[in-house]
Amino acid sequence: MSDQNFKNHPKFVPLYHYVASTAVLALIVGSCINLFETCSMCEKGSEAGLYSASLICLMSFVLAIVWFFARAFALKAQDRAIRAEENFRYFIATGKTLDSRLRMGQIIALRFAGDDEFVALAKQAVDENLSAKQIKMAVKNWKADFNRV
Repeated sequence: MSDQNFKNHPKFVPLYHYVASTAVLALIVGSCINLFETCSMCEKGSEAGLYSASLICLMSFVLAIVWFFARAFALKAQDRAIRAEENFRYFIATGKTLDSRLRMGQIIALRFAGDDEFVALAKQAVDENLSAKQIKMAVKNWKADFNRV
C-alpha cells in the first residue's frame, strides 16, 4: 500500500459515495415526479395509482434516511473507538488523559501524528484551538490509518 499523507488520506468508496448517493437522489426525484403526475391525473377524475405512487415516494424517503443514518451511526462508532485509542495513547505517553477541551474532530486529526509529536501537537491543538485541517497539516511524521472510510 502506498504511503499515506495529508493529500491522499481521505478515502472514498465509489459504490457508496457516488453510485448509491446518486441512485438514492434519483429515486427521490423520480418518485416525487411520479407522485405529482399521478396527483394531476387525480384532478382529472382518475385516482388509479395514487396509493402506489404515494408508497413509492414514502419508501424512497425512508431509504434516504436509512442510507444517511447507516453512515452516520458507523462514523459515530468509529469516532468513539478513535477517542478511546487516542486517549489511551496519550495516557501511555503522559500518565494523564487527553484534555477535555479537545473536540472530536481534533482528536480524529491527532491520530495521524506519530508518537514523537503526538503529545506536543495535542497541547498545541488545545492552546491554539487548531482546526482538524491545521492539525493534520502540522503533522511531520504521518501515522497512516487505512481502516477509516
